[in-house]
Amino acid sequence: MSQLVSRDFKTKYRRSYLGILWSLLNPLFMMIIVSSVFSFVFRFEIENFQVYLILGQVMFNFFSEATQVGVTTIIGSGQLIKKVYLPKYIFPLSKTVFSFLNFLISFIAVAGVLAFYRIPLTLNIIYLPVVMVSYFCFTLGIALFLSAMMVFLRDTQHFYGLFLMGWSYLTPIFYPVSSLADWMQKIMQLNPLYHYITYLRTILLYGTAPSVAQNVVCVVLGILSLTIGVSFFFKRQGKFILYI
Repeated sequence: MSQLVSRDFKTKYRRSYLGILWSLLNPLFMMIIVSSVFSFVFRFEIENFQVYLILGQVMFNFFSEATQVGVTTIIGSGQLIKKVYLPKYIFPLSKTVFSFLNFLISFIAVAGVLAFYRIPLTLNIIYLPVVMVSYFCFTLGIALFLSAMMVFLRDTQHFYGLFLMGWSYLTPIFYPVSSLADWMQKIMQLNPLYHYITYLRTILLYGTAPSVAQNVVCVVLGILSLTIGVSFFFKRQGKFILYI
């Protein structure tokens, strides 16, 4: 798997002058552009909006990248699967690990923004592994499910692209949940990404400890997604060779 992850890094940053630095620069540039637009046009009343924004961005970007790339991992590795025996789950897993490493690198940019806006880190940062591990499990579960679905339904990639676009607008990345109507705030509770992004903001932006409910929700979502994804993938992997 390490070879697959290494290959992904080399492929993504091949012939790039800045290389892996783009993992830092992308969230920073996006934060500057989006915060400028929303600060002057929509004027949401959010304290430390730039920090609020970049935390939402890096969380959603990891999920988006890992799952969008994960959709085609089995189909894209069809020739290798036919020639060499490898555990098939290693392909979506390696893509998710690659995206997760990019995600971790982007936290250098997050740390810089926190320092620039003088947001102090508190002891509640000890909760960071909870959200990181559970979010990785949640994302991997989705990637496994989609990669298996894509083998049998080639439209999955297109359907998911549209679905993800809608999902991004339904996730409070650049707007406060309080700006929504009461009934929409209740619906927002059904959005898993809302819970993970809110958890991260709770410990890094607000410096407070997440509630028991927040911990339970994030951990349960991670376990549930991974269980469903693994089950769906392993029950169907025996037929992959017939369709790729």
